[in-house]
Order: sequence, then C-alpha cells, then structure tokens
Amino acid sequence: MNSQPPLGAHTGAEIQSQPERWQQSLDHFAAGGEARRIARALPGHRDWLFVGCGSSYYLAQTAAACWRAMTGLGARAVPASELLLFPQLAWNRQAPCQPVLISRSGTTSEVLRVADFLDAERQPFLAVTCTPGEALERRAAASLRPAAAAEASTVMTLSFTSMLLAVQYLAAEIAGDEAAAEALRRMPRQARAFVDQSRDAVEALVTAHDFADYVWLGQGPYHGLANEGALKVQEMSCSYSQSFHTLEFRHGPKSIVAPETLVLFQVSAAGAEQEGAVVEEVKGLGGTTAVVTGRAGGGLRRAADLCLESGADGGDLAWLAPRLVPAQWLGLFTGRKKGLDSDHPRHLNRVVLLPEGA
Repeated sequence: MNSQPPLGAHTGAEIQSQPERWQQSLDHFAAGGEARRIARALPGHRDWLFVGCGSSYYLAQTAAACWRAMTGLGARAVPASELLLFPQLAWNRQAPCQPVLISRSGTTSEVLRVADFLDAERQPFLAVTCTPGEALERRAAASLRPAAAAEASTVMTLSFTSMLLAVQYLAAEIAGDEAAAEALRRMPRQARAFVDQSRDAVEALVTAHDFADYVWLGQGPYHGLANEGALKVQEMSCSYSQSFHTLEFRHGPKSIVAPETLVLFQVSAAGAEQEGAVVEEVKGLGGTTAVVTGRAGGGLRRAADLCLESGADGGDLAWLAPRLVPAQWLGLFTGRKKGLDSDHPRHLNRVVLLPEGA
C-alpha cells in the first residue's frame, strides 16, 4: 500500500481550506475594526493605484476593478516594473493618488524598490501583505493583513484570495456599504459546497482529457481572475496557458481552438448573453469548454462541457474569490497528472529576491 502523500499535497490542502480561512480573516476584520481605522487614516484621494508582481499584479487588476465598482473612486493597476522602468507613464506628480503595494511575503524586491520610489516622491502607501513585520509593512503608512492567509506552498492560492477579500472589505468600509461588508462575511460558509463541487468536477475533467492548450477568458472584474487562472496552470503544470478578455477572443486568438484546447470562461451576470455567445461559438469550432458562473441558463449549460455554478448572483463581487478556485484545482490536478509536484514548481521560489543593483 502506497502511504506517500499525493503530489502537491500542501497546495491542495491550502486550496481546500480556503472557505474556513476566509471566514477567520473576515471575522477578524469585523471584530477588530482594522479596515475602519485604515479607511479613516488614509487621505481622501479620488484615485488609487494598485501595484504588484506576478499573481499580486493580477490581484491588483482585480482589486482595482472592485475598487471602482464598490467605491466609485478611480483605480488602476500597474506591475511594479512599470513604475521602475517607465515612471513617467505610470506616475503623475500633478495628480496625487493613493498607492497600494501588494506582496504576500512583504519582501519582493521590485515592490520594495517601488517603496523607495514613493519615499522619494514623499508619498505614503498602503501595504497589503500576508506576513507581519517584514520590510513592506514596516515602511507603510498603514498595513492591511488578513489574519489567516499564511501558506506553505510556493504558488499563491489562499494568499491571493485572502488579500483580495481584505481589499474588498476595506472598499466596503470606505464606501460605507454595510450590505457589501455583510455579503463578504456571509460568503465563506456558502462557498464551502462550491469549493468541494469544483474540486471533484475539475479532477474528473483532467482525468478524462489530455489538453494541449488552456485559455482563460473574463471581462470586467473577472479579467484579472482569468489572468491569474492562466498563471496557475502555467506554474503548477508547466502547460501552455493564455488569457484574454472574453469578447476579444474572437479577434484572432480563436484560431487556436481545437478539441484539445480547453477554453475556460468566467461568465458574468452583466455580460451573460454576449459572453455566452462566445461559449457557443467556441463549442461550435470544436473546442472543449468550461464555464464558471453564478447561475447558468439552459443555453450556457448546453454549450459547456463543464459548468460550475456558485449559486450566487454572477454579478455579486462578494463571490470573486471562490470563482478563482476552479483555476487553482485545474493547475493542481493537471500538474499531478503530468507527474509534477505543485509544492515545488520548476524554476520558482516563494519570493523573487534580486541582488542589489540588479
């Protein structure tokens, strides 16, 4: 009898644990008033700038979209490298904004160099991190840290979703939207069944098929999730994976569609009709289709080889974090099928640390 743990055991356990860990973090924010204190302490800027690297950059994209939707304030996302290499394009001295620097470890070299840049500009920043006491948190004017987001794995899963929920909770506080905050606090208990359902369904899909290409599609706040979904498949399984805005897929990229192409859709409530038409088009071209949505109509179900429904309103921003979980399962099970250990992905470390002067 083989007593060895499965490949990627730590990563799998952290993906599985997310609803309970989300609940702990959100309960901590609600009880401790941390988000409320930060909301009161930060300047009243009209524009926010979210900065990260890798998964944290895709988190920044998702966070910026949520910020605009939840607060009505301007928000955009840039990778840290853009501020370092092309500051004149990413930073406007004449229009101050509130920077938010995102780093799971709090030690990512490029993010800390952005902190140096902001110090020179005399611009305080908000840190979003999972690790207490590291350089980013020590240098920040304020720090937003989920209480139960620590993970042992190299690939970001629990940390991504937990930091996203932390930013969303802060947005609800700044907007004075108690209904949004309550929806976030209520979501983890409701999401337990969806996490389990998506695990079993994605594992069955991976077992039954050998895919050559993976494409994640999403619009609006779901585009950052599509980017992160493609990255999970790349990191955990060393597979070829891409991401696009859903309707943009028609404009050239659909040429790759074939039976061995898995095209995965984050279908929104607002764009369900138009996005559903792309699902049907890809299915008609012979591709394999998977859909993640709130509630699917009959046409969408018929066009999807796999349809994962959260049961929540697809336009509910409180459900962004759980809607990323199928992508995490896809990366894990695809890597495991290829004999790869997601706990120790090829060429990757938990933190990108650059030598001084690099």
